[in-house]
Formats: sequence, structure tokens, C-alpha cells
Amino acid sequence: MAYKYNCLNPIANIGLDNFSSDYVKTDDVNEADAILVRSAAMHDMELSDKLLAVARAGAGVNNIPLDKCAEKGIVVFNTPGANANAVKELVLAGMLIASRDIVGGIEWVKSDATDENIAKVAEKEKKKFAGTEILGKKLGIIGLGAIGVKVANAAMSLGMDVYGYDPYLSVKAAWSLESGVHHVSDVNDIYKQCDFITIHVPLMDATKGMINKEAIDQMKEGVIILNFARDLLADEQAVLDGIAAGKIRKYVSDFANPTTAGKEGVILLPHLGASTAEAEDNCAVMAVDEIQNFLENGNIINSVNYPNVDSGVCQTAGRITICHKNLANMITKFTALFGDQGINISNMVNKSKGDYAYTLIDVDSPANDDIIAKLNAIDDVIRVRVIK
Repeated sequence: MAYKYNCLNPIANIGLDNFSSDYVKTDDVNEADAILVRSAAMHDMELSDKLLAVARAGAGVNNIPLDKCAEKGIVVFNTPGANANAVKELVLAGMLIASRDIVGGIEWVKSDATDENIAKVAEKEKKKFAGTEILGKKLGIIGLGAIGVKVANAAMSLGMDVYGYDPYLSVKAAWSLESGVHHVSDVNDIYKQCDFITIHVPLMDATKGMINKEAIDQMKEGVIILNFARDLLADEQAVLDGIAAGKIRKYVSDFANPTTAGKEGVILLPHLGASTAEAEDNCAVMAVDEIQNFLENGNIINSVNYPNVDSGVCQTAGRITICHKNLANMITKFTALFGDQGINISNMVNKSKGDYAYTLIDVDSPANDDIIAKLNAIDDVIRVRVIK
């Protein structure tokens, strides 16, 4: 079976080259079975009935209408961890730039580049750019996902005293953390104790504006705040007020916007977190793998709007997948139909995520057109797909 995919943004060839000969690139988004995207806005797009999957080559999915996709049975993937090392390195750079006035020093040298006595003058001027070391300082990390864990471990190796907060810490993340990282159960302990605070959580209603006046009031004098996750995680006007009051020493953000651009005490970068060749390659490879696994096997890995379901490669006569609403008695209706047709179910997985659910069914004999039509006719079934 041939599949068609469309790229809304340039996607690294190292990933696209992993598509098998069964995949063809198309410039017509309306005939695509899958879309690969980085930052292109999709909220106002018309989504064709043919579209089955969207893969974001990156972690953030604010540019994708997740609910709209879920309602149409379109599974949206992201690539968590693929750019984690790139962001980690930039966070470390941000800490060092905020601790030492490296940028100010560089600009001074540029401005005096024509002075033949620049070496002598520099010895007198360098005290203006003096800073502090990060060795022994307390670093608070809010969010211990793929990026947060890497930041924690790297900071430990640099001699920092690291505190991590994540009420949803995964087993994998816990095993990956250096043993010396202090895991705190109350984010307020981070605010009160740490010299540096870095945020690595997704933007949701619960996290929007979490770095606000109340949080800042608890922080130590001279705290340095780093935000390489999303600008809206911080109430940036409250941050600017904290800088003006001398509470916040520096605010380092990877998100240029009119509120913070050019403001005193703010170090602003133009969203460079994942802007490395290696990160773009890693994201492209992971996104392509996710699409192929879903289209060919029906497996969902790293979805943000449907649950993860992985049953490997089908070893039976047939496989059917069903996107549906997360309601009671749906499984009973599915199994009854197969029973009426005399088709034995050899394996079934059903998982839910919020309002939506996904059921993958392996059967011992191929499903016929009649049972597929009857599955589609069940109320609150969104999409039925025959994988094999």
C-alpha cells in the first residue's frame, strides 16, 4: 500500500530518507495521509478526511489544533527528548551568560576594537563585567522530563546543588537522575531556596503564568530565572517588576516578544533551543518512525491527543484500529460485532486519554466489509482503520 506525506516545514532529509518505498511526498496537503510539521500554524487549516496523522518534529504542539484533530480521528505525535540535549546545552549557556556579564564584555570589546591600547584599557574596564560562579549554587528545576533530567545531571557535574520538582516524575526519569539531585514535593521550596530557577514544563492552563508575583515574592534576592520552555509560563510583567525591584538579577528567555525585548536585566534569545543540526536530525528521524509505525502497524507512540498503544507487528490474520470517544460500553459493542460474525479476537488493547480512546484489535480471520461498516455505524466511533 502506498502512503502520501506532506511537509509543512523543511524536515531534515536524514529523517525523510527513512521512509520506505511505500511512501511518496506530495505538495498537496489535501491528499496526504500524514503531515510533518515544525512551527507552521495549523489552527486555520482545513483538515482533509484522508489525513490520518500529524507528526510535530519537536516537543511543543501549540501550533496544532489537537482537539480538532482528535474529533476527526487524526493522531498527533511529537518527538519528546529528540532535542533535549540541544536545549540542555543552551540552558547551561544561559546560566553562564547570566552569571558572568559575557555579553557586556563582548560588546565593550567590539566598541573599542580600533583602540590600539585596548589590551591595557581592558584591564581597567573588566571590573564592570565581573560576575559570580555557578559552582556550589542552588539550581531549582521545575519539570523533570527529558530536558529537565539532562539539565539536572549536567549541573551536578558542574558542582551545583540541584533541586528538582515534578509531581508526575516518571520511573524512567527517576532512574536517569543522578542520585545527588534533591527531589522536592513542593514547588514553593524551589522558589524559596534556589539561586537559579529553570522551567521545563508544558504550557497548560495549570502552568500558565506559574512564575507570577506570588512566586517571585518568595524567591531569594538576586535570583536568576531561566525560561526555555514557553514564554507564557511566566507573568513577564511581574518578572520585569521583580528586576526593577532588585529581586531578580537576570531573566533569560528563549522567546522574543514585545514585553521583554530590550528590557533591562533580560537576556533574550530568538528561540534557539532546538536550533542545532543534531536536534533537527533527531526530531526528523523520530517523527518519521512514529508515522510509519502508526500507518503500517496501527501503533501509537508519543501521541499528544490519543493514548499510546503498542502491539508490535501484527502476527495474526488481521488488525483493526478504532478511534472513538472515551465512553462506557464501547468495548462491549465492538466485541459483540466480532462475535456475531464468528471472528475470534486474539488480542485487544484499549486505552484512553481524556475524552478520546483507541482500541487495537488483532483477529484470527480477516475482517470483512460488513463488520467494518457496522463498526463505523456505532455511535461515538470516530474512525475505523483496517491495518491488515
